[in-house]
Formats: sequence, structure tokens, C-alpha cells
Amino acid sequence: MARILAVANQKGGVGKTTTSVNLAAALAAAKRKVLLVDLDPQGNATMASGVDKHEAKPNGCEVLLDEADIGDVLVRTEAGFDLLPGNGDLTAAELKLMDGLAREHRLKEQLAKISDGYHTILIDCPPSLHLLTLNALTAADGVLIPVQCEYFALEGLSSLLDTIAAVRQRLNPKLEVEGLLRTMYDVRNNLGNEVSAQLTQHFGEKVLRSIIPRNVRLAEAPSHGQPIHLYDRGSRGAIAYIGLAGEIIRRERAMNAQDAGELANDLDEVAPDAGGATPTTP
Repeated sequence: MARILAVANQKGGVGKTTTSVNLAAALAAAKRKVLLVDLDPQGNATMASGVDKHEAKPNGCEVLLDEADIGDVLVRTEAGFDLLPGNGDLTAAELKLMDGLAREHRLKEQLAKISDGYHTILIDCPPSLHLLTLNALTAADGVLIPVQCEYFALEGLSSLLDTIAAVRQRLNPKLEVEGLLRTMYDVRNNLGNEVSAQLTQHFGEKVLRSIIPRNVRLAEAPSHGQPIHLYDRGSRGAIAYIGLAGEIIRRERAMNAQDAGELANDLDEVAPDAGGATPTTP
């Protein structure tokens, strides 16, 4: 069963799509089976993955409306991950779903059909907290929140956290904050250092150790339809996303080990003498 991560922040320009595409590519390079879902009507993740959003039909719109089988819509990318493409049709899908039953669960239902074939599913969310993002949060196990290390970085973050809490209460009890990812970081910028310190002070261990630097090559890669590790493998941006992929994998393994430990403890409580014969009552 895949672990599903929604990459979300309603503030635009913080690196959601850059993170979604390059993390997917880095995980694929680490021999993980990865699916990237482009849930943003702008279709930037689709284009940055080397797929023409204008030619991507059917796409996520038809999948959400149950007009196409998700397995038939997926596209294999040059970077080795699969893509559920998106474009402006998703806006129409959102409008049509407004009056639908279980409208927040449509993406979850579709991903359940294919999740066994992947280690990780990443969802690139639109810069809003509307129905498409609610679908992503309902389907996800965790939320990865890119935060730009600049002025107003914390603006709107509280709204997103409130939304996550509401979704956890009403729609998806298992939803957790996977981590806050500092993006567009410039070590020479005092303001960036201050924002980074504020994030650590407020959110502690939820702030990921990986930091994505401000990098020209990273900004250029989408215009070539390539993730950074294909465009310039030796760049600081590529190295940063490889580090992020490693951190995500380590967290996942630690979580699985913790779950296994809790399961063992539960079994010990139920059957503390499991090695012996089960006593019978005469």
C-alpha cells in the first residue's frame, strides 16, 4: 500500500510544484515506485514532467468524474515516475463535483484502485483550500508543506493547519503533517535565516532538516520539461532534492518500525505467553 503525501500550501509561489516534481524524480531514482498526481488546473507539474498538458486527454478531470479508468490515464515519464496529468479541465471537474455525493472522497476512491502498485504517491495541490485540495487531503496520509524563507512566510500557514485539523476531524482521521520544507533559501540573506529560525521555534521537529536553496538551475529545469536531476544532476537544487528524498524514506522506515513495535506490544498484551500451549478449561 502506497504512502500518499499531499504537497500543499494555499500561498502561491512557495515551491509546491517544484517540490512535487523533483521529489517524485528523486524517489524514482532511489528505485521507488512513484506516482505524481497533478491536481492543479494550471498543469505546471504535468509540463515540468515533460508531458504536454494540452495533449493530456483524458486526464485527472475524467478520473475524478469517473469517466475514465485511472489505470488508462497514467503516463510514464522520462524520469521514471508515473504521472496522472492535469490541466484546466480540473476546474470544470471541481464545479461538477460541487453537488456530487461524497465529493471530497473522489480522489481517494480512485487512488485506492492502484495504490498497491506504488511505494509513494505525491499530490501537487492547487494554491487554494477549495474542493480539489480537500480531495487531496482526504486521500493523503501526510501533508508536506513547502514554506518560502521570505517575508510573509507564515502568512496563511495557520489557515492551512486549521484546514488540516478540520479534515482530520471530519474526513480523514489518519491525516498528519509530514513536515514543513524550507524552500528558496539563501544562506546569505539574513531574513531567510530569521524565517528559518522562526519556523523551527514554532514547529520544532515538524520542520524537515532538508532545505531547498534558491538555485537558478532549479528554476530553469521546468522550461525544459525535466526534473532537476535530469537537467543538471550536479546542481545544488538536485542535491537538495536527493537529500529530501532520503529524509522522506528514512522517516517512512522509522514509522514502519514504530508501527511494527506497537503491533508486537499489542500481541504481547493479548498473548504474553504466545510460545506456549493455549490452556483449556476442563
